[in-house]
Amino acid sequence: MKHLVRPLALVALILSGAIFGFFYAWVCSTMWGLDAADPRVAIEAMQAMNASVRNQAFAPAFFGTPLALALAGAACWVATHRRAAIAFGVAALIYFVGGLLLTVNINVPMNEALARVEVPVNREAAATIWRSYSETWQFWNLTRTVISGVALAFCGWALLAIPASRREA
Repeated sequence: MKHLVRPLALVALILSGAIFGFFYAWVCSTMWGLDAADPRVAIEAMQAMNASVRNQAFAPAFFGTPLALALAGAACWVATHRRAAIAFGVAALIYFVGGLLLTVNINVPMNEALARVEVPVNREAAATIWRSYSETWQFWNLTRTVISGVALAFCGWALLAIPASRREA
């Protein structure tokens, strides 16, 4: 298992960075763009994005991140890199609870409820629906983004805690 430390750590870093980046993009561009659009268009666009996000490109980062972090932690533990193992384990727990479970229990039900909305012809009615959805959804998205960023930071710290091999010294 010692020979798997670096490859598993690298996979954990890539997946942690990917999911943090995915959530971050919603914070700094996507939702602001939708908020600036006609609310009828925003609802339809969000419905389309939510319908398309469950795919083969998204699944590894969303579901695989806690597993990759835990496996990297286990490999480090076996290799007696205790600080790195603990940091990977903390990252796995943080992301699992604050990223994956938060999304499944809050953002996904909100998305499913929005998917059932028939977009009103009336702009004001659509604006009321969009504002209610967007404000709450963005709060929880920002929360999972920060938490995923913390998990990514722990992953980076874990990588730094892995001692250089004798061949590299």
